[in-house]
Amino acid sequence: MYMVKKKNIVSKLWLKFTDRPKYKQYKWDLVNYSHFKFTEFLTGNDKLNNINKIKAVADATHKLNLTHSGNAGDIIYALPTIKKMQEITGADINLYFRLGRPMDLPLYNSHPLGNVMLNEKMAGMLSPLILAQPYINKCELYTNEKIDIDLDYFRSGLVPMNKGNIARWCSYITGVSPDLWKQWLFVDPDKTFSDTIIIARSGRYQNKYIDYSFLNKYSKVKFIGIENEYKEIKQFIPSIEWIEMKDFLQMARVIAGCKFFIGNQSFPYSIAEALKVPRILEVAYDVINVVPEGENGYDFFFQEHFEWLVNHLNEGQ
Repeated sequence: MYMVKKKNIVSKLWLKFTDRPKYKQYKWDLVNYSHFKFTEFLTGNDKLNNINKIKAVADATHKLNLTHSGNAGDIIYALPTIKKMQEITGADINLYFRLGRPMDLPLYNSHPLGNVMLNEKMAGMLSPLILAQPYINKCELYTNEKIDIDLDYFRSGLVPMNKGNIARWCSYITGVSPDLWKQWLFVDPDKTFSDTIIIARSGRYQNKYIDYSFLNKYSKVKFIGIENEYKEIKQFIPSIEWIEMKDFLQMARVIAGCKFFIGNQSFPYSIAEALKVPRILEVAYDVINVVPEGENGYDFFFQEHFEWLVNHLNEGQ
């Protein structure tokens, strides 16, 4: 069996200063052992980590209880895997939210929920949208229900979370491959926004070389997001209007009905991606883990490409 014995602090320092090559090998082996133990954990007999195991439980109980602790965007990106799981099994899917999981952020970053990934208010705003999906049977707060699949296992350390595609994280731990090029959120579009460009831009994941000021020449531009984000973008687009949302079902209906959507790697973009509306993604250089897939999806690094894409979609593609 593959095994690495962890050294105490004295042994580790002695090795570090007396035999540098062997110390590096020890560190390498330790990391690989950690990955090995995590993989062993995920593939244990009691984990529903492949389609056959998942289907066996679904056939026996006719339901699957899943849990997720957020962030809100991560939950939206988990849905295509959940949708495919329901299609494969035909089971009732019950999704339970775990509240209050701590979130680690760099000191220079902030988040609307502070230092947790999901609180009761956010869960309340998210639930109506989740419950509106035809493949979801139940969406509630977790209160000690028996859970079949804990979707938070993607956070256990092996799945790289700063690159790739967030929408694949849950597929890696379940073996269920989602159809990411297909729509996975379904709402009635709010057609009062059919001639409106909708923008969302969080303080995190901004491309600092991008200037939104050119959007002043477009007549109908509105913003969705929190108030401090609105105040920031209003410095560049003084005429932009803010649409306050009672919940995320309303947000999804606005995005579904808009002319096209512009956003960075934040929660509202996850909704646009799930709806497959015409959408433009502002990509941050330091963390690239959101990927437009399927029709109507565009992304950019550079200003001139951004301006061309906006003009292209505004003229009707």
